Amino acid sequence: MRLEDPERERMFERLSAHAAAGTFDLSELERRVSALAAAQTHEQAAEIVADLPPLPGDPAPAPARGRRGHGHADVPQAGWRPTTERFRDPRTGAVMRVWEDALGARHYVIDD
Repeated sequence: MRLEDPERERMFERLSAHAAAGTFDLSELERRVSALAAAQTHEQAAEIVADLPPLPGDPAPAPARGRRGHGHADVPQAGWRPTTERFRDPRTGAVMRVWEDALGARHYVIDD
């Protein structure tokens, strides 16, 4: 999926926050910013930030829900964008809405 400018800007901000937090030095920030500027897809961008730890204040990842079918989260997390895609979970019968995060990862939330 093509990486759009708003997502790229959020990722630049995230890289800056990691540099400010001391996750890496200025030369590493410059390397990652250059790589992100050249990235064309969410997958390429995700590789640039895949090894970064959570920052203080980041929401905790949604816990796995054993028997809930595709539902990965009870509610969408900050920064997730809704898509127009919905489907019925064959195991639970619940209608699920697909959400995407800034890196293009897909998350499923019950559509009320």
